[in-house]
Amino acid sequence: MPIRNRIKIGDFMRGVERRNPGETEFHQAAREVAESLVPFIKKNPDYTRNQILERLTEPDRIVSFRVCWEDDDGNVRTNRGYRVQFNNAIGPYKGGLRFHPSVTLSIMKFLGFEQIFKNSLTGLPMGGGKGGSDFNPRGKSEREVMRFCQAFMTELARHVGEDVDVPAGDIGVGAREIGYMFGQHRRVQGRFTGVLTGKGISFGGSLIRPEATGYGSVYFIREVLGAAADDMAGKICVVSGSGNVAQYTVEKLTQLGGRAVTMSDSDGFVHDPDGITPEKLAWIMDLKNNRRGRMSEYAKHFKCKFYKGKKPWGVRCDVAFPSATQNELNGADAKTLVKNGVKAVGEGANMPCDLDAVHVFGDAGVALAPAKACNAGGVGVSGLEMTQNSMKLRWTREEVEEKLRDIMVDIHEQCVEFGKKGRKIDYVAGANIAGFKRVADAMVAQGVV
Repeated sequence: MPIRNRIKIGDFMRGVERRNPGETEFHQAAREVAESLVPFIKKNPDYTRNQILERLTEPDRIVSFRVCWEDDDGNVRTNRGYRVQFNNAIGPYKGGLRFHPSVTLSIMKFLGFEQIFKNSLTGLPMGGGKGGSDFNPRGKSEREVMRFCQAFMTELARHVGEDVDVPAGDIGVGAREIGYMFGQHRRVQGRFTGVLTGKGISFGGSLIRPEATGYGSVYFIREVLGAAADDMAGKICVVSGSGNVAQYTVEKLTQLGGRAVTMSDSDGFVHDPDGITPEKLAWIMDLKNNRRGRMSEYAKHFKCKFYKGKKPWGVRCDVAFPSATQNELNGADAKTLVKNGVKAVGEGANMPCDLDAVHVFGDAGVALAPAKACNAGGVGVSGLEMTQNSMKLRWTREEVEEKLRDIMVDIHEQCVEFGKKGRKIDYVAGANIAGFKRVADAMVAQGVV
């Protein structure tokens, strides 16, 4: 990168860090985007003149609020809730809600900032936002989760709406939590609206929504391999995580001829060289979704190796799918994967590769499919759920999955258009530029607002 571009990135980042002190996750997300966008913006004076990148890194508004609820023993408990509404130039704010003890404003801002680009890439009319709380659903009773969700939505309801801001689920927020929050919103507002996505099928949810992020990641990597005259058949794949995204990534990999050999949780990972078959995956889904068990139990049951406290990036593979959480794959991990011959990396989680890893993959010519492109299938189907709610209809499973495939193919084409460099495709730059351009053009057209 020319020195003059590095200097401009440095100037830009100093401004971001000065305005947002201590928010390391947000700084990381902003820098990763700036490295791609600063050279592109230099060629487009309208974007510079209108300070588009600077405006994009400043949320439209941040809502922080107290959430008080009562546990089963009658104790009053207090948590903090957030909603970061980042940018609505192309549609209502759209992004998940995360309930986890690690939730901070920095993480909410990084996720909301990424969501701007991700939503733009889908081609659907959705702006970027994110929210959540430091509440931990794990270990809580059903009634405690319900009371918290009701207290959380009582405050959030005044800030969201089907044409204003449409939250969805994320880590710690599944169908159960969405149902409780939807019911409370209906009670508070006295209206039945499409204010949340990821709802139950019986009250406006979309088929394929639980599968969408994992399925979409695999569809995207299939396009990446296809662009290199390759395919998924026979590929050995390492997958991290064992939640919703990882489960459906493994399911679709198997359907398309790949072989997933790892899954993980916070205790460590399992390596099953024979592959996680549909029958084994069904066992994992029951373990994780119903029994709330640990992956070490899989290793004992199926007699394979469990690596306590480890991550799966040392396992030899063709494709890696980091699908657990942010910054789970660092520069050293990336070097190991490159040494072991990895061909492509598909980010199923949000920002699972740190900046060192991004640079290692880029320097080695490994195709890195960034989260804003690779895992956009989830929000893509959320957008389709919004459409079905607005039209008061429901599409079949086949119709929704076909639309999901089309969305992922289109996102890949955008990444190729803006990321092609000779015979190589820089998917990180392609996704950043394509996602940025649609929003930036809308912001320029709408004036300084």
